[in-house]
Amino acid sequence: LMERKTHVKVNRKEVMLSKFRKSCSCTPQKLKNFLMDFFPVLRWLPKYRCKEYIWGDVMSGLVIGIILVPQAIAYSLLAGLKPIYSLYTSFFANIIYFLMGTSRHVSVGIFSLISLMVGQVVDRELLLAGFDLNDDAPAASGDGSLQNDNLSNSTAFNLTIVGINAECGKECYAIGIATALTFMAGVYQVLMGIFRLGFVSMYLSESVLDGFATGASLTILTAQVKYLIGIKIPRSQGHGMLVITWINIFRNISQANLCDVITSAICIVVLVTAKELGDRYKHKLKFPLPTELVVIVVATLVSHYGKLNEVYASSVSGAIPTGFIPPKVPEFNLMLRVALDALPLAIVSFVFTVSLSEMFAKKYAYTIRANQEMFAVGFCNIIPSFFHSFATSAALAKTLVKTSTGCQTQISGVISAMVVLLVLLFLAPLFYSLQKCVLACIIIVSLRGALRKFRDVPARYHMNKVDTLVWVVTMCASALISTEIGLLVGIVFSMLCIIVRTQRPRTALLGQIQDTSFYEDDLEYENLSTVPKVKIFRFEAPLYYANRNYFLRSLYRLTNLDPNLEAARRKKYEKKEKQHMKKGNHRTANGLGIRETTLQLVPKQIDFQALVVDCSSISFLDTTGVNTLKEILKDYKNLNISVLLACCNPSVIDSLKRGGYFGKDFGCMQEMLFYSIHNAVLFAKDQK
Repeated sequence: LMERKTHVKVNRKEVMLSKFRKSCSCTPQKLKNFLMDFFPVLRWLPKYRCKEYIWGDVMSGLVIGIILVPQAIAYSLLAGLKPIYSLYTSFFANIIYFLMGTSRHVSVGIFSLISLMVGQVVDRELLLAGFDLNDDAPAASGDGSLQNDNLSNSTAFNLTIVGINAECGKECYAIGIATALTFMAGVYQVLMGIFRLGFVSMYLSESVLDGFATGASLTILTAQVKYLIGIKIPRSQGHGMLVITWINIFRNISQANLCDVITSAICIVVLVTAKELGDRYKHKLKFPLPTELVVIVVATLVSHYGKLNEVYASSVSGAIPTGFIPPKVPEFNLMLRVALDALPLAIVSFVFTVSLSEMFAKKYAYTIRANQEMFAVGFCNIIPSFFHSFATSAALAKTLVKTSTGCQTQISGVISAMVVLLVLLFLAPLFYSLQKCVLACIIIVSLRGALRKFRDVPARYHMNKVDTLVWVVTMCASALISTEIGLLVGIVFSMLCIIVRTQRPRTALLGQIQDTSFYEDDLEYENLSTVPKVKIFRFEAPLYYANRNYFLRSLYRLTNLDPNLEAARRKKYEKKEKQHMKKGNHRTANGLGIRETTLQLVPKQIDFQALVVDCSSISFLDTTGVNTLKEILKDYKNLNISVLLACCNPSVIDSLKRGGYFGKDFGCMQEMLFYSIHNAVLFAKDQK
């Protein structure tokens, strides 16, 4: 006989007050610990092993910096902003994460999916403000001014309607929207950290994230096709952007720029070949080949000296100003316009960063603090938003490169930031003649990993059909509707799948494994022996209001007996029998004799006297679940069939006690509840 332990009741009010008093107290030691927790660099930097770590950190920092520059310029196309803002973003994100991050390896900065989500909001707001989304305007003069827009594209537009009491051009308004969106996303992340809402990431399963990334990759690919072939089509907005864009592409395919098509074909061949060779021989290479940088340098030189913009009308990046633009506070009224859009951006940014941090922390045997990661990513968005930057996140591809080139700490992030700073201060104007089709090629080739997920669909389907369905639904919604709605659809559909699986779980009748005290599913295993006069029913899910009816239907179907119908039928025959007996007729209404009627009242299908319910898979019961068990206990008792519960966990037992299943004094509990199926079966056999 097992006896439950008596747990001492904890006064939660006192515990909460104690924690509150402790958190409100301030001592020098506590202040020091708070600063060290908030800025983890203060803990690990004094212990930095210079001789052991410096070479790997410098090498990985230089390589990532070299990769960052072309990617930053390319991803500016996704965000609908000028390349200078992408460089700002890459610089500030690396510095802030160095100070506040707890992961030693992740590379935080510009990320394609985040850039796409920012770009969609920027485009929508530009369209609502009356700007033309055509991005082939003449380049700015390079003097650092952000208001040198052409008349046809963004004539000085009075934006007092949205809270900006000054005339502002298209570029100025676009970065204003991006910084307001970024600031709000950072605020959400910091608030989530303060209130410890990191559990939100649990609702983004691997299938949802993979489907979202693949669907967004298709959207990114579609948005870059017009740059690949050099056609001018309007930037589609709203739901169904992917389909509308492809329709416009095929309508205008005859206007393709031959120079851009040839350049794109050459760049894609070179980039893909280099990537494939790099993947094949990565164990022999000390660091990855800087293919993107080589392609950009060569393409810029060819474009400049071949005058591809002037002769063939090939679209180029234009002037990128050097130095830093004076900081500016994001507009409050713009924040209100994009507050809702910032929420999915904040969640996606945080989830990608934390998941990558945890993955590499596990790989290299150290720990991270998810809550601090939320603060780090939040401030990587809040602070840079004052310096004309947009939202950031950790990126898998660059993180893999960091680890493969010997990264040991976030010192490598500082080195990468210095490389970006060098470009910002001196080298940015050199990219004036860089063709946009080259940038589009870099973006498309960087999507290889996400697009390769299509090859994994058969293996994923073989492993788990429901997860595959979640992946397909999320991917289709992200690509065909919009990225934000796709993410929401994926989360909701994933949760619905869980609910449906608990609503219609597996049910089985169990048989005994010969010469053992173990029982398993009759339909799944051979050579199981049935227990005479005993039915053993297993229900593989929590029993609650949503699956109550399925529980009863399955029980009645597998035992081949509905106690309610059987009881009603017996009452009906008993009533008819009494009526005929009063009349003195020894033959009943159906023409049978009394003895025959008595035999008929004991149905042949009732071939058991005890029902054992295996509760090992029932994790909890709600009020409906308790009432359901009480109902079957009563119904089967009317047919002289005892109901025995086996393998209940403590929370289920407590629910049954509170619901009055065992009676007021629990006197019959030992005859109704058993800690193993075999004990219940032995008890049922001993019953007369």
